[in-house]
Formats: sequence, structure tokens, C-alpha cells
Amino acid sequence: MEVQVRDARLTDIDRITAVVERAGVQWTAAQLSDAADLLRRMIYLPNAAVLAALDGRAIVGVAVLSLRPSVAAGGLVGTIDLLSVDPGQHVSGVTETLLRELTRSARNKGCVLIDASPPEDPTELALWQQAGFVESGVRFSCPLARVSTTAW
Repeated sequence: MEVQVRDARLTDIDRITAVVERAGVQWTAAQLSDAADLLRRMIYLPNAAVLAALDGRAIVGVAVLSLRPSVAAGGLVGTIDLLSVDPGQHVSGVTETLLRELTRSARNKGCVLIDASPPEDPTELALWQQAGFVESGVRFSCPLARVSTTAW
């Protein structure tokens, strides 16, 4: 299978969300609609990359990279927000290709680091490690939409 990766287009969004769902992400109808709307906006952002992996005309994988400045890292940090592969495909080849393109895109955009949540599957974790990723702890996050300011 020859997988090609390109920037996603608006016309790809429905097929991209279908791949994510088939990959096992459990979204409600509202979450699916919100994700599709956000992906449509991210296509045009200079600080994001939405990549589609294709086998012929079929989208078999998707990856989303977002960029943020970081004083601690000494420059831009690319965050892999999403990487999903259609379970009917040879997962390793698609994952490797997407990781390679994400790394290339992050370098081209001036990133000094790429971070992501580590995959839970040991086989997939090995693919990420082969691509140069190392475990560096878990993320710590604060959901701003739900934070109460009364604690301050």
C-alpha cells in the first residue's frame, strides 16, 4: 500500500471524522459536530496542520498538529492533538507515514519540540519511539471553560 499525505481540505472533513470514529473514538453527535467545525477552522490556521493520509482516494488516516510558543522549550512547540488510522488499514505504515510528515511539518514551521499524549497500545508506542518520541511524563491540564475564579 502506497500512502500519500497531504494537507486536509474542507471536503475531507466528513471522511476524516468517519476515520476517527472507526478508529474507536467514542463521540456523541454534538462532539462529532463540534470536532468537524473545529477541524474546518483549523485547516486555515497558520499555527496548525491538519493532515490526511490517503490510499488512492480513500482517507485512511488523519493527524492534527497545533503550534504554541514556549519560553521553557526555547521556541515553538508542536502538539499532536490527534492521530487516527482507519482500523481496516495496515496501521503501522499509515502511522509511520503520518508521524514522519508531522515531524517534517513541525520542523518546517520552526518547532524545537513536538509533544503528544503517549499511545496506550504497546505496538503503536514502539512506532512512536522509532520515530524519535520518548516518554516525558504525563500532561497536566486545566480546562478553562469549567474553571471557577472563586478559587483565586
